[in-house]
Amino acid sequence: MQYKAFVVEEIDDKFVPAIKSLNVDDLPVGEVLVRVYYSSLNYKDALSATGNKGVTKKYPHTPGIDAAGVVVQSDVCSFSKGDEVIVTGYDLGMNTPGGFGEYIRVPAEWIIKLPTGLTPKEAMIIGTAGFTAGISLLRLMELVKPVDGKVIVSGATGGVGSMALSMLTKKGYQKIAISGKVQESEFLKTCGADEIISRDEFMAMADKALLPATYAGAVDTVGGDMLARIIKMLKPMGAVTTCGSVASINLPLNVFPFILRAVTLIGISAQNYPTALRSDLWQRLATDLKPDNLMDMYREITMEELPEATQLILSGKLKGRTIVRISE
Repeated sequence: MQYKAFVVEEIDDKFVPAIKSLNVDDLPVGEVLVRVYYSSLNYKDALSATGNKGVTKKYPHTPGIDAAGVVVQSDVCSFSKGDEVIVTGYDLGMNTPGGFGEYIRVPAEWIIKLPTGLTPKEAMIIGTAGFTAGISLLRLMELVKPVDGKVIVSGATGGVGSMALSMLTKKGYQKIAISGKVQESEFLKTCGADEIISRDEFMAMADKALLPATYAGAVDTVGGDMLARIIKMLKPMGAVTTCGSVASINLPLNVFPFILRAVTLIGISAQNYPTALRSDLWQRLATDLKPDNLMDMYREITMEELPEATQLILSGKLKGRTIVRISE
C-alpha cells in the first residue's frame, strides 16, 4: 500500500525536502500501524528537517515527533482497529519515520488512546509542546501555589510558553510573560498573560550574584542567560522548570540562589516522560489542564507548506502552535 510522506533526503551534503510516495511495507517493525490525521511542527522537527545529526542520524527520513490518528492494524490486544490514538515522544520522528507521513508503525508502548474530551486535531494543537507544558505545570504546582506570588514564563509566544501561560491561567496563577516579540502582546493576553516584559528589557537589568526576589515560580523554555537571571530573581523556596536550550546549553550561574534562597531547578523531558504516567497526563490535558483558548492558539498547514514553516520556526517567527493536516 502506498502512502504520502514529507521526506528529507541528503543530496551532495544538502538536505532536500520533498513529498514522496512510499510503501507501508517499508515502515519499521512495530506492533501497531496508525493512519495519521494530524501532526504538529516542533523545533525538533525543524532540526531534523534541516539535517541536524544530533536529532536524526540517517537520511532519507520523515520527521514529525507528534501524531494523532486511528489504528488500522494491531498485533496487541491493548489496541484495536478503529481506536483513535496519540503518539508523542520516544523515537518518533527522530530516527523512526514520524508523523509527517500518512502512516506510522510503532511499538504499542509509545501509544496513548485519545482521551474523551479531545479530538485528534485538538490533541495535536496541544502536542509535545502542550505535553511539555503540562509536565512543567504538574512539577511546579508541587512547590508553588497561586497565593505564593507571580509566575514568570520565558519564550512565552512559543509553543511550550503559550501553552504554559494558558494552563497557569486555568489554575489561577498570576503570570508574567517574557517575549522577544512585543508585537504579539494581544496573543499573549489571549493566552492569559497579566503582564508582558520584553526580552531586551528583562536582560538589560544590571546582573549580580543575586537579584531582587520577585517571582514565586517560573517556566523557562530557552535556557542560557535567561534561565540564570530568572533563577536569581526567584523568591525563597521558589522553583523554576526548564525544558529548552534555544538560547544556550550553558548555565552561567553561582550557587547563591540555591543555598541562600533554597531555590529549586526542575528539569523537564517530554521525550523520556515515564510511560506509566503519560496516559494520566493526557487525561488532564483533556480536562483540567486543557486551555480554554485552545482553538485560538494554532494555525493549520499542509505537508506542502512544511519547508516554509520549518524556516520560520528556526528563525523564531512563529507563535503558538502550528499543526499539520496529514490525511482525512
